[in-house]
Amino acid sequence: MDHAPPRAARSGGFLRVFRYLYRLPLLLLHLLVPLPLTLLCLAPPLARVQWGPETLGDRAVRAWSGGLLWIFGFRLRRFGTPLPGATLFVANHVSWIDIETLHSQRMMGFVAKREIAGWPLVGWLAAQGQTIFHQRGSTDSLTGVLELMVARLREGRSVGVFPEGRTRGGEAVGPFHARIFLAAVEAQVPVQPVALRYGHRGDAQTVVAFAPRENFLQNFLRLLGERPRVAEVHFLAPIPPGNVDGRRRIAELARERIVAAMEQA
Repeated sequence: MDHAPPRAARSGGFLRVFRYLYRLPLLLLHLLVPLPLTLLCLAPPLARVQWGPETLGDRAVRAWSGGLLWIFGFRLRRFGTPLPGATLFVANHVSWIDIETLHSQRMMGFVAKREIAGWPLVGWLAAQGQTIFHQRGSTDSLTGVLELMVARLREGRSVGVFPEGRTRGGEAVGPFHARIFLAAVEAQVPVQPVALRYGHRGDAQTVVAFAPRENFLQNFLRLLGERPRVAEVHFLAPIPPGNVDGRRRIAELARERIVAAMEQA
């Protein structure tokens, strides 16, 4: 989406206070009861118990993430089907909520900036969810991240990345960094683009995104008081494994498909 709709009006006043009054207790309950159960399901031996095509741990993460989104007022709509098995999922990046949106549909270990590890609650949860932390701007860190990605993909696990490298205020989908696609090429696994769209036809992208000078906690609390909105997850046509020289084309094709999905009616 190269041109986003104007910034949607943020809801306030009495309704915002009312939403805090009932969402905060729900959030605390979600942390005190379902979260320990989810972590229990992620620990051996329960983590290896199969439940259909998934493990019990994977199902627990999806259920917990879906519940968190519901508490924040997001109503999920999924289009398309996530690929089974080892896949590199690539998505546009709007806010921290993107990780929970994707986890509500498919378990995957994310590549995320190292700063997230220090965020209250989310950083700890990210670490439990197989997140690979990357120090932006560090070539050595990226090399290590790519090695971990390839290892996980070859083990049959999926990895999720945001190839833009950072959030951009929700106003556009930035260029995709091609090097991160090298992991899929070396592991010879498909790449599946995923478009994340918030609000009616994406009119809440800028509301969900970080405002200028807004930190994680401020964004977290603001979103907790926002009015209910739809969250669309579009699993798009996958791109089959390619060669090393073609990773830039894979990156361009993935971005083209995401932008097209963002602009559709």
